[in-house]
Amino acid sequence: MTSTSAYPASSALVPYGWDDAWADAFAPYEAEGLVAGRVVRVDRGQCDVVTADGLLRADTAFVTPHDPLHVVCTGDWVAVEPAGHPRYVRTYLPRRTAFVRSTSSKRSQGQILAANVDHAVVAVSLAVELDLGRVERFLALAWESGAQPVVVLTKADLVPDPVTLAHLVQDVETTAPGVPVLPVSSQRGAGLDVLAAVLSGGTSVLLGQSGAGKSTLANALLGEDVMTVQATRDMDGKGRHTTTTRNLLAMPDGGVLIDTPGLRGVGLWDAESGVGQAFPEIEELAAHCRFHDCAHLTEPGCAVLRAVAGGELTERRLDSYRKLIRENQWIVAKSDARARAELRREWKRKGAQGKAAMEAKRGR
Repeated sequence: MTSTSAYPASSALVPYGWDDAWADAFAPYEAEGLVAGRVVRVDRGQCDVVTADGLLRADTAFVTPHDPLHVVCTGDWVAVEPAGHPRYVRTYLPRRTAFVRSTSSKRSQGQILAANVDHAVVAVSLAVELDLGRVERFLALAWESGAQPVVVLTKADLVPDPVTLAHLVQDVETTAPGVPVLPVSSQRGAGLDVLAAVLSGGTSVLLGQSGAGKSTLANALLGEDVMTVQATRDMDGKGRHTTTTRNLLAMPDGGVLIDTPGLRGVGLWDAESGVGQAFPEIEELAAHCRFHDCAHLTEPGCAVLRAVAGGELTERRLDSYRKLIRENQWIVAKSDARARAELRREWKRKGAQGKAAMEAKRGR
């Protein structure tokens, strides 16, 4: 693609992901005299924006809609006023991808964590027992965002036995079909070269629970101690929560990295497609069920239940799939009146089926 913009792909913004497509999208704002930049940090109505002329502070008051999914976030490409005090972000360019989760409040709202991400790096600590269900939850959100998930097993040096480590990697690979699974030791540098090569071609976001080793991993990838790191707790081998904001930083070997605070709650937000991509084998089996709306519970002719009975699919994986599907249906129903009505009808239908089955059992 050939750009006619004054912000060509050879500008100082290229290390932050700028390309001809972004230049073309920015062209109308360039004509208005606005400045292109990428948001590297957001904090209480203001943001730090990297531009061709350096880093500047801007106010986001012009982009504060009632919908929290449309606020300025880390990773956005924005149009900023060329001068003024304060300088204002006038708008952000259409996002290519967006990582969204549901808020912890009872309101039916989503929270955008990062935008324009190519790789979603799910950090999973080997200092504690693997929680495969949580891995699947992160993967569903990652797939839904439009980014390519990558699972990084951090603190691999705490599993010195190579056979045990290989089994752990295999367990996660089975849980994450089509997703690279990389064991890494930030302390010893093991596996970092492979991970850096995977992430060098774009924007990556680090995701995971508090104490998963994200900040240590970020420092290792960045080649310097940019993120604050706290010591591991002696009692359980877990790290402490250190990152409090989302920060976008350029990596020395190419690409940019967004570190995020540890996520205690990882709620789905309208992630039906992401759940399907996280469980591709179940989706494929479901296509062969007798009923197109099969819930894979007790229905006759269910190909999914047949696979569980035959040992092709684990009960744990099916339970995890059901849980995420139910959760996603619930969050969609909370914000969509029609979906809410359909869910109620589905509950009534299943209730009637269950009642009929119980009466048939009793011989009525």
